Amino acid sequence: MRPTKPDPKEPDDLFRARLSQQIDVGHPLARLAGLLDWSVFEQRFGELYHPHVGRPGIPIRLMVGLSYLQHTFGLSDEEVVARWVENPYWQYFCGFDYLQLALPIDPSSLVRWRQRIGQDGIELLLQETIATAKRAEAVKEQSFERVSVDTTVQPKAIAHPLDSRLYHRGREILVRLAKRHGVPLRQSHQRLSKRALRLASRYAHARQMKRARREIKRLRTYLGRVLRDVRRKLEARPEIAAPFAEALTRVERLLAQQRTDKNKLYALHAPEVACIAKGKAHKKYEFGAKVSVAVTNREGLVVGMQSHAGNPYDGQTLAPALAQVERLTGTSPERCYVDRGYRGHKVEGETEVFVAGRQRGITATIRRELRRRSAIEAMIGHMKLDGKLARNHLKGALGDAIHALLCGAGHNLRLILRHLARLLHVLLLLLALPAPQRDAMLESA
Repeated sequence: MRPTKPDPKEPDDLFRARLSQQIDVGHPLARLAGLLDWSVFEQRFGELYHPHVGRPGIPIRLMVGLSYLQHTFGLSDEEVVARWVENPYWQYFCGFDYLQLALPIDPSSLVRWRQRIGQDGIELLLQETIATAKRAEAVKEQSFERVSVDTTVQPKAIAHPLDSRLYHRGREILVRLAKRHGVPLRQSHQRLSKRALRLASRYAHARQMKRARREIKRLRTYLGRVLRDVRRKLEARPEIAAPFAEALTRVERLLAQQRTDKNKLYALHAPEVACIAKGKAHKKYEFGAKVSVAVTNREGLVVGMQSHAGNPYDGQTLAPALAQVERLTGTSPERCYVDRGYRGHKVEGETEVFVAGRQRGITATIRRELRRRSAIEAMIGHMKLDGKLARNHLKGALGDAIHALLCGAGHNLRLILRHLARLLHVLLLLLALPAPQRDAMLESA
């Protein structure tokens, strides 16, 4: 059933004071709550609920507010719900005017909420942060005409892919499925596989690679035996073949892949993971999804963020990134600044693309904006250190897309909060000045 909206004319509680009477309403988070247009979410997401059947759902503003707070402060689902009870400003931000003493929801509700609204709904959250930045005057309207675009890797929450570990994990999955559905196996190889995995790690650490390869081959043999045994048993019981289909397909893919193959399987629970090399000295390869990031050249506000399946060439991601910028901001960028990895992009249209190192047709303004392009690297670093872009725990390719958009929304809210705090600091400094000096400064401004 559609969530009920709080009554703005709710009578005062005789024994409790409202949060708006206790907190500092000039706090950046309290001011941000007034700048966000919450009715947009009520109208859009209210259509996802049945109007009459079932009990009333969790308030939409609470779910949107928790999603914003989670990625603004880089917290997990469990942490954001636990800290929400302790922080009255967070409760006020989510639409509560009386102090709450109990957990608002179970943390797993955030998982179902993201699945309910989907990628389009999460994109609306990012779009509203852009509109809020305009209302707060944290970004100028003409800034949307100058954007910088770059790509980064959004690492997936997987263990470092080793053949030995993948073989051992594949055998464990098949044995567990067989036990769950009552399929008797000739041998599970559980004890022998654990021993071989331990020896392979020890030999590899000691640089005894010939012995390590022998143990890895033994693990592969164990996996193959279990796979063939399961196949034989399922031929006699075709009615239970459906639960095994996905696991068998991935295990067969794992056994068939070779060292030099492309699109290899790096995690049995996350087949969408790709191996991406970004030329980092400290980390040669990263395992996850490539993410395209578009920010305003001047302020660094995120105006587009999307994940891409596989490991596409950077130039192939530029056209979708510019289309997303136009969709979220309503403005077609006139200039786009990229690094040399985008050479040969073949983007056609009104947007002129300037690649780093270009010398012809460069004015002083374009040269200054082209130097400013490198600031996007620091912004990506802040998304990974202050936000959650450094590790993605959401499932599947849809989880990659949702996580990237939420990281962009969190970055925008941090910029807006910093802007509001700066304005408050300037206002306090002006109030501390003598009246004649303050009036003179205001007249000159």
